[in-house]
Amino acid sequence: MATITILYEDNHLLVVDKPAGMLSQKDHTGEDSVIEYAKAYLKEKYNKPGNVFCAPVHRLDRQVSGIIIMARTSKAAGRMHGQFYERSVEKYYAAVAHTAMGQGDDASHASDWIGLKQKLSRQHDTTLVVADSAPGDDAELAYRVIGRDGVFTFLLVKLITGKKHQIRAQLASIGMPIVGDIKYGSQMTLAGGAICLHACYARFTHPTQKTEVRVLADIPARFFDCGDFPRDILSHV
Repeated sequence: MATITILYEDNHLLVVDKPAGMLSQKDHTGEDSVIEYAKAYLKEKYNKPGNVFCAPVHRLDRQVSGIIIMARTSKAAGRMHGQFYERSVEKYYAAVAHTAMGQGDDASHASDWIGLKQKLSRQHDTTLVVADSAPGDDAELAYRVIGRDGVFTFLLVKLITGKKHQIRAQLASIGMPIVGDIKYGSQMTLAGGAICLHACYARFTHPTQKTEVRVLADIPARFFDCGDFPRDILSHV
């Protein structure tokens, strides 16, 4: 059984740090996903007989690591799905991208937030940025540069909409594919098929207590293998 890090737990929610390479939910491969691992953890910890209820309220791509929020009751699941639908959940991602051509070395200064609004279209298993007049879904994010060394750029990304492969496709479209993301233009591969994209922060309202919950997931070592980047990225949230 693989190890997952528990970030937050109570009677209604379980929030974990998913490792890159693990599925969020089972797919056609039949491999166990983070849900199976979470259910096994809860069953063992609380000595529960029979099936354990544990349902994800959002997903991460297999290649991406970081925060996954799961509901332990149907009431919590419905309310959390509502928050995601209303876009009231704040989600931030750390990313290391290839530095776009023509950008210099300004690693000592974090940039202002830069908004990126585009239209996306799914073709087979790839997300494409298309013209505003073309059929597709509106997608929006904001990013800021935390560090840059001329080869790699360390980014903090605030996800506003939640489309499949959105961050990966949008960054690639501006000449900054994520390190390790061969599908979207990176020429590098990382161990286990991981890419340098990590869901590092989430803020939401507890589904029953109505209090604010903030969850942090440490930045993985593979990010700092790319350069001597600042480790206090969440101070820029």
